[in-house]
Amino acid sequence: MHLVINSIKSISDRYAPSRILSFNSAHVFKTLQLIGKYGFVSRLLLMNELGLGEGSIKTLIKHLKMENLIITTQKGTTMTEKGRKLFEEISKYICAETQVPKSSISIAEYNYAVLLRNLQFSVKQGVEQRDAAIKIGARGATTLLYHKGKFLMPGSRFDALEKEKKIEKLFKENLKPKDNDIIVIGSDDQSYITAELASKVAAIQTIENHDDHEESKFFPNNKKIE
Repeated sequence: MHLVINSIKSISDRYAPSRILSFNSAHVFKTLQLIGKYGFVSRLLLMNELGLGEGSIKTLIKHLKMENLIITTQKGTTMTEKGRKLFEEISKYICAETQVPKSSISIAEYNYAVLLRNLQFSVKQGVEQRDAAIKIGARGATTLLYHKGKFLMPGSRFDALEKEKKIEKLFKENLKPKDNDIIVIGSDDQSYITAELASKVAAIQTIENHDDHEESKFFPNNKKIE
């Protein structure tokens, strides 16, 4: 999985030191999601769904092509076989999502939740997820752990949704969580687009942390088998 995350993140890295890109790993993943949903996508659709300008979309497409994840045809942009395999692999972890109304558990006007399958042990206190969301300009992110029918704050046994039954029902119906799953709620004061991207960039960060943790278990002190 580490190679998948590295591929996603490398697309949003700068190829030239002087150029700062306006998109990140969440934009890359959502682009693949949109192609997975529609089969082919236009630049206009990507602009509207990703909240990026035409120039940024052109650069994003260029970087995706350089990694051989997409091709452009007369019908629009679609995924290559390599792109489909990468998208299917990461979708095993990021496997459900939903908009979330403002509540005591969400910190802004616009909120968006993604579910991460079986990654509870990759979360410490939820600080990494919050910081990843803030870094892209969102208000922040809230992380919940699902255990025995309850949504818990990291490091706590307190049911965070005890007084938010509508949100609890929304999560159970739309996300269908299982034990050891994580729900990351991205929040923003301006738009659902930024809230969604915040939740996804935090989710990708969580998967990366999980990969690093698994790697360190098998290769302590960074001593890998050659």
